[in-house]
Amino acid sequence: MKTLTVLSAAALFGSAVMAHADVKVLTTLPQNAVTVTDYYKQNVYDSSNNKIGEIRDVLVGNDGRVAAFIVGIGGVLGAGEKDVATPFDAVKASEENGKVKLTMNSTADQLKNAPGFKYDSTTTTWVPANQ
Repeated sequence: MKTLTVLSAAALFGSAVMAHADVKVLTTLPQNAVTVTDYYKQNVYDSSNNKIGEIRDVLVGNDGRVAAFIVGIGGVLGAGEKDVATPFDAVKASEENGKVKLTMNSTADQLKNAPGFKYDSTTTTWVPANQ
């Protein structure tokens, strides 16, 4: 019985080791990588330093790269706010007073005229607002 218990434990331990053999970890971080917190819930400004919105979501593609941002624009205390999608490279990050500052080469009016999106919590995806 002792032998069977030892063999069973060895088999379980061996399969546990095998299950973890394909785990991949980094020993160093990618150079120039930034955290999502540099973008998520951060204000976005136009080229004249006027606040035009806030990053409401960061969309990641299947390739693991940031594909788009959802930018919340307009409204007061959430009323009348609209969410628009913008490509990752449309938002530029710079440093100002030791903090990340996000800017876009767009105006508030241009974003107000862009198609809107809404978050569908059932499918956990963003869909056109007119759906």
